[in-house]
This record gives sequence, C-alpha cells and structure tokens, in this order.
Amino acid sequence: MHINEAPDPRSSMWAWMAYHLRFQRMQHGMSGHALAELLNCSRSSISRLENCEAKLTDAQASVLDTEWNTGGMFTIMLWYARLGHDPNWFKTFTDSEGRATVLRIYSGQLIPALLQTPAYARALLVEGREPGIDALVEARMARQQILTKESPADLWVLLAETAMACLVGGKTVMREQLAKLLEVSELPNVMLRIVPNTAGANAGLDGPFKVIKVKEGQVGYVEAPTGGRLVPEADEVEGCWTGSTVLGRLLSP
Repeated sequence: MHINEAPDPRSSMWAWMAYHLRFQRMQHGMSGHALAELLNCSRSSISRLENCEAKLTDAQASVLDTEWNTGGMFTIMLWYARLGHDPNWFKTFTDSEGRATVLRIYSGQLIPALLQTPAYARALLVEGREPGIDALVEARMARQQILTKESPADLWVLLAETAMACLVGGKTVMREQLAKLLEVSELPNVMLRIVPNTAGANAGLDGPFKVIKVKEGQVGYVEAPTGGRLVPEADEVEGCWTGSTVLGRLLSP
C-alpha cells in the first residue's frame, strides 16, 4: 500500500499538527479506517488531515485528546495554529473554491478574482511585483471555470462601489472590466449587488471575506495583503452576512 509522505513539521503549525496526528496514530497502532470511525469521517478525510490538506475541527481535536490521553495537546496545537499565518492558506483556499457549491464574497476595494478580466488581473499583479505574471493570470482565469462548468457553483457577490471607481490598469481596462461584471451578472448562478458608498458603516469595511460551502460544510476566509486566514468554523465570517443590517438588506431577494 502506498503511504504519502508526511508534511514537513517545520513548515507551519498546521503541518506540525498533521505530522503529529499521523505519528500518534501509528504509535497507538491504529489504522486509518479505525481513526476515521473514531472521528466520524471518511478514510480519505484522514489522509487529507495527515497530509495537511484538511484541518482538524475543535470536536475532532477533543476526541483525539481524550482517546489518546494527550493532556490537551491537539486542542492546544489547534489554538496556536489558528493564531499564526498559514503559508499554505492560498492552496487550501483554491482547493475549496474548486469544490464549492456556493460561494459568498464581499470585496471592498478590488473586483474579486472570479470576476476579473485578464487585463485587470495583470495590472494588479504587475503593481504587486509578482513573479511569473503570465502563469498567475492564466491560473486566475482558470479558476473562473467553476461559474460556467456543468453544475456550476452559485456565486453571491457584494461589491463596494469604491472598487468600481478605482481605475486599475487605466480607463480602457476598467471599461472592459465593468462590461465583464455586467456579462457575468446575467448568469443564472451569479448574484451581484453593489454596496453604495451611501450605505455607510457595514461589516465589510474591515476587509474582504469569503464563505465557501463544500461537501464537508462551510469554511470562511479573510484576506490581507501579506496572506489570508482560514476560518474552519465559519461562524465568525458568517456573522458578517447575517449580523450586519446593511449587508443583510442587500442580500435580501
């Protein structure tokens, strides 16, 4: 049987936790199937957890600590992992995005990647001095296929008016970009609404965020210029949609 190599435990706290999950399982003589039954998940989910492609939940960490009498080790590692920056956050995010059935996005300054034209994306990447721009633009455009594939994802976008006023790439690029927004908004699986500047204070002013629904449940993402943060228990991000009067009103039919 082929066994995937464990992630480098030095690369991040998430990788350290994945490494320890596999190590502790083997130390206790437990098979992947047995651990899957203990954590009430599939065998493939155990492989993803041990390869750092998925993340433990609070409930799963508690079960492990009790079953293996760790003194709360997994619960504490999970707490520390959420505090720190995950260098693999973007890969985790795009993996979830590609499997999503529903995506809800708030963007306050930029057109979201799933709605960008190649020229708009290129202008952003050039300004950010990103290496390998051609490949990055191509990869970003490929992500948009989830909107037009067979059984496409449903996309809900709240876009701040400010994002449309910023002339990224110049007038011609923005004219094409605004045309693309109109085009995409006609898709039956896309709901695009503009948050006007006159709306005043709302939950989205703190920064862009996403809530993605996948088979396993909902995950949230908040973004920053130097990296993003995964919110496995998406209540924090979900509250931005349901707890804000302004955003809630805009999402109403």
